[in-house]
Amino acid sequence: MGKIKLNNIRVHSNHGCLKEEMLIGSDYRVDLEVSADLSLPSASDKLSETVDYVLLNNIVKEEMAIRSNLLEHVAKRITNRIFIEASEVKYVRVEVSKINPPIGGDVESVTVVIESERPK
Repeated sequence: MGKIKLNNIRVHSNHGCLKEEMLIGSDYRVDLEVSADLSLPSASDKLSETVDYVLLNNIVKEEMAIRSNLLEHVAKRITNRIFIEASEVKYVRVEVSKINPPIGGDVESVTVVIESERPK
């Protein structure tokens, strides 16, 4: 078993329940970790035998572009797509962070973390 991590994927999107968030949007950071058996690609050196991190990055960007009220919803959509499109992945951990959230205080970010194993 091995892990592939994508760190600090930065996007601008319109998630949130406030009207201002829907209109002007906010900056977000996504961190992604997946687990898969990497023994075959580590020996063969073939992209076709591993989890393509370009695919993972594209899934994150595409799902972040679809507006949601809650970060939990976005994180679950990312997880679901990874299990559908990357059959080698056994486990996903996704962190979605809203940078400078409008919560009436000096808060750098708020983060939602979803962890999931491949459904049996």
